[in-house]
Amino acid sequence: MTDARQFERVGDTLLVRAPAKINLSLLIAGKRPDGFHEIETVMAKIDWYDEIRIEPGQQAGIEFSCEGPRWAPGDRTNLVYRAAELVLRESGRPPKVRLTLIKNIPAGSGLGSASSDAAATLIGLNTYLDLDLPKDRLMEMASQLGSDVAFFLGGPLAYCTGRGEKIAELTGNYRFTALLILSDVNASTKEVYANYHHDPALYGRLHASITALLEENRVDLVAGLCANMLESSCFHVYEELGKRKEAVASLDAGPACLSGSGSTVFMICTDENLEHLRHARDVLMKETGCGSTVVRNNTW
Repeated sequence: MTDARQFERVGDTLLVRAPAKINLSLLIAGKRPDGFHEIETVMAKIDWYDEIRIEPGQQAGIEFSCEGPRWAPGDRTNLVYRAAELVLRESGRPPKVRLTLIKNIPAGSGLGSASSDAAATLIGLNTYLDLDLPKDRLMEMASQLGSDVAFFLGGPLAYCTGRGEKIAELTGNYRFTALLILSDVNASTKEVYANYHHDPALYGRLHASITALLEENRVDLVAGLCANMLESSCFHVYEELGKRKEAVASLDAGPACLSGSGSTVFMICTDENLEHLRHARDVLMKETGCGSTVVRNNTW
């Protein structure tokens, strides 16, 4: 992958890239009065992208379609469509725009692609229509669309709390290469959370360790912990994912981590170990048939 630009104009068309993310850590602090779980997560964008193509519509309304190798709903339920409705309602203009989602990142993979698509639509239409909506207004719209959407409106690395909508960008340039081990499992975030059993003692230990490391700006050491408190729940619901992680760990290529609520497992390495990572990818494909891809941290 290459770190492409977020925006690219061709004539009267604007192409907006929507990067995936991985969770370098994910803690559950407990359940909130509103029924959601309070989370603490370090998220990093990676250089694997969906794309949103914005161009003039041929008729009144929002024209929307999906293309690409991965499935996504091509109707009003898609977050791209919903994000477009919010922006166009805010603009006060009658909608006449065509949006095409080029879907490259699998849904239900723990990589945040739908949230990133929504964020890309918000900022893309804001740019395309010269609306000059301020960042705080876009953040308000993001909160209406989903917990992770706000993260994708900011920098490449952040500490997110609350339901995931409270964003504290992390400084420093944490560079990494990762092997994403993909699955054909479309993991249900709702089901994984429904099967989660809280461990206050584990949370307390991990919270103390991660807080101390972040105070020292040692995101690399946070990533090395592979702390994801949803892992047990995910592997209980989707046993095959637990077996897949065991297969990855048996290669002794480095710690294997679950991203989000699943289904992607990833391994991070330094550039010095890149050949080791590529070897692990080839062995995985040969021995397990797992699809995988090598990515790097995104810079925007």
